[in-house]
Amino acid sequence: SAIFNFQSLLTVILLLICTCAYIRSLAPSLLDKNKTGLLGIFWKCARIGNRKSPYVAVCCVVMAFSILFVQ
Repeated sequence: SAIFNFQSLLTVILLLICTCAYIRSLAPSLLDKNKTGLLGIFWKCARIGNRKSPYVAVCCVVMAFSILFVQ
């Protein structure tokens, strides 16, 4: 149902990026061996989380503010 609601879709994508970056920081070999294919999506999300971490953090704060106070 997150596909039909844009804010829910953004929340799921943001949580996926944060989760993949955290998993890669704990066990890098788990995501680094799957750089292509369907599991490559998780590797790409981890790369986005690592390289764009200030922007991802700002997006997390904005999303939290939006969920807590706007809805």
